[in-house]
This record gives sequence, C-alpha cells and structure tokens, in this order.
Amino acid sequence: MSGQRWRNLAIQCVVMAALLLLLWLLLDTTAANLRERGIRSGFDFLFDPAGFAIGESLLPFDSGDTILWALVVGLSNTLRVAVPAIVISTFIGTLIGLGRLSPNVLLRGLCAGYVESLRNVPLLLQLLAWYFVVTDWLPTASEALQILPHVFLSKGGLAIPWLQVSGDHVATPGWFDLPLRGELAVTGGATLTPEFLALLLGLTLYTAAYVAETVRGGIRAVSLGQREAALAMGFTRTQAFRLVLLPQALRSIIPPLTNQHLSLSKNASLAVAIGYPDLVSIANTTINQTGRAAECIAVIMAVYLALSLLTAGFSAWLENRSGRWERTS
Repeated sequence: MSGQRWRNLAIQCVVMAALLLLLWLLLDTTAANLRERGIRSGFDFLFDPAGFAIGESLLPFDSGDTILWALVVGLSNTLRVAVPAIVISTFIGTLIGLGRLSPNVLLRGLCAGYVESLRNVPLLLQLLAWYFVVTDWLPTASEALQILPHVFLSKGGLAIPWLQVSGDHVATPGWFDLPLRGELAVTGGATLTPEFLALLLGLTLYTAAYVAETVRGGIRAVSLGQREAALAMGFTRTQAFRLVLLPQALRSIIPPLTNQHLSLSKNASLAVAIGYPDLVSIANTTINQTGRAAECIAVIMAVYLALSLLTAGFSAWLENRSGRWERTS
C-alpha cells in the first residue's frame, strides 16, 4: 500500500473516531440533563405492556403485548403497504414512461398530463383526497359495488376472497372464504380497510409519475444510433428495444429508480394523516403513553436507515446484474 493511501486511511480513521467521540459526548450530556430533571431515559420501556390497541395488522396483537411488539406490528404494516406500492408503481410508471415515448400523439399527451398532474400536487393532499373518495363517495356496505365475482367495494373497504385457515393447516384452494353481500354488511373473505386503500393508491400513483420520468430519461439517454444500428442488423423493433436499448438504459434507470423506491417507503409515514397504523403512527402513540420521545424517534430513524441500506444494497446488486446482462446480450 502506497504512502498516500496510508495517509488517506489514517485521516478517515481520525475523522471516524472524532465523530464517534462527538456522538458519545452528545448522548452522555443528554442523559445527564435528563437525570437532573428527574426524567427517565433508556429503552427499557420497550418491554412494558403497550396498553393500546392497533386497528389493523397482519400480526396478532393485544394491548397486553409489549411496546416492542407493537412497533414490530407497525413496521409490518408499513411494509404491507410499501412493498406492493413499489411493485405496482414500478409497473405503472414503466408503462407511462414508454407511453411518453410513443409516436401516438394522443397517448403521449395523456401520459404527459398524468405525470405533470400527479407530480405537482403534494402527496399529502392526494392521500387526503383518496381517503375522502373512499369514505364519502363509495356506497355503504349493504349496497357495496361488486367489481368481480365475490369482490366488493364500499365505505368499509375492499372485500376479497381469502384462504380459510383450519387449525395449523391452510385450506386448499377449493376452500376459499368468499365474501358475500348481506342486508347490513359484507361478510366473509378478507377486507382491505379504507385507510390502507387510500394510502396504497396515493403512494402508487404519485410514485408512478416519477418512475415514468426515470424510465423515459433512461431510454432517451441511449444514443439513437444504437437503435438504428440494431434495426440495420435485422433486429425487429421489439428485439432492438429488449436486447440493445433496455440493457443500456438500465444503467441510467436503476440508481434513480432506487431513490424513488426509498422515497416511497419514507412517504408511507404520512399514513398518520389518514389514521393508518404504520410504524410512525404507533411510535407517536407510544410517545404519548411513555413520554420517551427521543428513544421512539431513535427507533424510527434506525428502522428507516436499515430499510434504506437494504434497498441500496439490493439496487447495487441489481445494477451489477444489469451490467452482466448488458455484456452477455
């Protein structure tokens, strides 16, 4: 290792040590000030009973469960809406981005109108709008709209068929629990609440507008001569796009696309505005119960940092894979 590299490594170690020392001093001073004022601190509260209920969750939860488990349930609710929103927004955004490159003037104009409209309206307003649409404009459960066989939409949410669970075994596909519209309500199946639907729609449609621009910009970044050369070699338009343009465009698309996915995950914290019990919402309830604001905020920051690092790592892996794809195609 050269002398310059050793000096650079030494400087980085000194800077890291200084930052760690500064962080330790900050935490020690904060803890001392809290003790002087008789304010409890620490993370022992995570093992106390929560003392509150959670409106909806994939995981079982009771008010007697620990606060730590309540936060885990909140994280599962965040992932429950963020993961499908990422998948759907990527699919819709890709289609819209391709539509903006279409030679059809009407299609290109409609896609451009979608992008400009959704990007220029704050996400919070869109979430509130979707929530009011679901809760105010839809019919009551007794008059639920039947979208598909045994799929009903009403103020109570979206009722869909779901597998029955008998004991420790999941029922076979022939034993689906099918929603049925009764005189007062829709019974059976599983129900996606209005809060979940509003959050999913808002995050998906808003992020899809940014994904569309990412896809369009990535494809436009590839030289037009690449497409012309592929066509001159006898490739069809589809083959030219799939084997020549797309592999090169992915190098420009994947990094900003990852940023959009990260933004979507963090924007899910706006769920508190419409009453969806995500991680931030449950942490706010915990702060009101325990008064441990700094600790709860630290937990939220740590969770979102971990999610961001995992997403960034997956993006790096996918970018590396796309580079190998480009070299072999």
